[in-house]
Amino acid sequence: MAIDPSASVAPTARVHPHAVIGPRTRIGEFCVVEQDVAIGADCLIEPYCFVKRWTTIGDGNEISAGTVLGTDPLDKNFSGDRSYLRIGNRNKIREHYTISRGTKPETATTIGDGNFIMTSGHIAHNCVIGNNTVIASCSLVAGYVEVEDQAFISGGVGIHQFSKIGRLAMVAGSTRVNLDLPPFFMYAGLYAEAKGLNVVGLKRAGFTVAQVAMVKKAYRVLYRSGLKLEEALAKIESELADENTLHLVRFVRGSKRGICRE
Repeated sequence: MAIDPSASVAPTARVHPHAVIGPRTRIGEFCVVEQDVAIGADCLIEPYCFVKRWTTIGDGNEISAGTVLGTDPLDKNFSGDRSYLRIGNRNKIREHYTISRGTKPETATTIGDGNFIMTSGHIAHNCVIGNNTVIASCSLVAGYVEVEDQAFISGGVGIHQFSKIGRLAMVAGSTRVNLDLPPFFMYAGLYAEAKGLNVVGLKRAGFTVAQVAMVKKAYRVLYRSGLKLEEALAKIESELADENTLHLVRFVRGSKRGICRE
């Protein structure tokens, strides 16, 4: 059993001999850790957690009670072949959460660093979650969803498969997301509608007054100018170009589902 001597495993936990447990990591009572699992240093796995095969967890993660990581995808086409769940560093995943691994052979679900994932929700197969996001309680993230860095998803949000949520976007509680949500903006409504800038989030992220003003102008061009989409993007590129507005343009041009409207 590849358990570092400084790690601790509760007497009632079951850790497969081929699992790897890093330095100073603590495995709580009645946990199950399957084969082909690697857990890094300084992690806390609270009681009654189940870490399934082909899951990799980085350093400094806190996994709360009743969580199941690396579940088989909720997909009728899943063949049972090897696929992966890869979790980065310093994430907090709270109680009673499930995260699936990829559907197709050798594909992965990926969770970045520094995310705060709250209780009683699900992240489905092949999702890509960035860094420093917040996913609040009871939100459901369907397959192949992408969430960029620092996005904030409030409680009870349902996100349709293949949707994409941009950096520093904020989604209000109980909103249905069935289109792509460009970065830096706020969204609310039964079906997600743009509601202006995520001003609080931008300031907390260190945006200057000038940067916020530039993003605000880009919002007005995108949603309120009356221009066709490509015309609006060209205007932002030519008249309002900075690193943030250009990221916005790239996001919108890369959208496959289409972006939500105001």
